[in-house]
Amino acid sequence: MTTSANALANLGGAIALAGAGKMGGAMLSGWLAQGVAADQLAVIDPAPSDDIAALASRGLRINPAKPGGVAVLVVAVKPQMFPDAAPQLRALVKPSTLVISIMAGVPIAKLAQACGGKVVRAMPNTPAAIGRGITVAVAEASVSAEQRAVADALLRATGSVEWIEDEALMDAVTAVSGSGPAYVFLLAEELARAGIAAGLSPELATRLARETVAGSGELLHRSELTSETLRKNVTSPGGTTAAALEVLMGPGGFQPLLTRAVTAAAKRSRELAK
Repeated sequence: MTTSANALANLGGAIALAGAGKMGGAMLSGWLAQGVAADQLAVIDPAPSDDIAALASRGLRINPAKPGGVAVLVVAVKPQMFPDAAPQLRALVKPSTLVISIMAGVPIAKLAQACGGKVVRAMPNTPAAIGRGITVAVAEASVSAEQRAVADALLRATGSVEWIEDEALMDAVTAVSGSGPAYVFLLAEELARAGIAAGLSPELATRLARETVAGSGELLHRSELTSETLRKNVTSPGGTTAAALEVLMGPGGFQPLLTRAVTAAAKRSRELAK
């Protein structure tokens, strides 16, 4: 049994997952892959995918009429659906139930008011679908050390986990890592477009951009060097890369542009929390 499964073995109740879409489904797959028994899990979703439905043969309970004692409720519904789903979810929650939310923009206070229980708010990102995500979590003061360990084990099934103590930082987290994959995909998109403008065929430009972004990300992941050092290692003085970086690092380049982008995303995250 894996470390995560060990942490979850003595919960004294079921793990209920509300919302089995892309992110919820990725978490469910991660739990099963790490050794959590399917019959310890229950999924609450009005339209489960065929892949989720097929797991019923392994003992997974899907929309059970009586989920039984729920030790952990993981809320992975879309934020706009949460007000309608909250009454059904609250019926599953006891004062001691651990409630983990991965909904963007929904603060702990709203979660506690709507669902009750002991609340952990988390922000994953889409690379969780391949087990390479990063999740940032914050717990309300009443969450015990044992419950925090359980939350860490559940969230770690899709990648690495970082904990913060100040919930106000979640807006910045959302803007950097939550929305960040879209920035990287845009880089690949625009790099391909620039290659086409330079004379490459769309097919070759797209492949070069895609593989360059993916390979560079993997190098960054595996290397112990900082991103700055890796960048400098590619850059020969007076060379082609240096010429490009003079544009990208000059006035109006990456640094001020990304600062504006992250600021805008964080501002929107604060607005959604109201």
